[in-house]
Amino acid sequence: MIPLQIVDSFLLPYNVGQALLLGFVLTTLATLPVSRKAMAINTMLFGVIFLLTPQSLVPVHYLFLGIVLVVVGPLVFVVSRR
Repeated sequence: MIPLQIVDSFLLPYNVGQALLLGFVLTTLATLPVSRKAMAINTMLFGVIFLLTPQSLVPVHYLFLGIVLVVVGPLVFVVSRR
């Protein structure tokens, strides 16, 4: 029970968009050694997540980030060789 309280007290000052952005950065770093196609799929997935997140939970600039990620993800997928 105490570890959940520590995580909750750490995440309380942040909004959902910032937590999703941290998740995006960490998963992108995790997919770098795997392949570029995995990174492109990760980028597209988080773009869709940012687009589908309700605007009452996050500021509007995360919507624009989602649009950019949805456009850049397929470009990286097509350009990647492996």
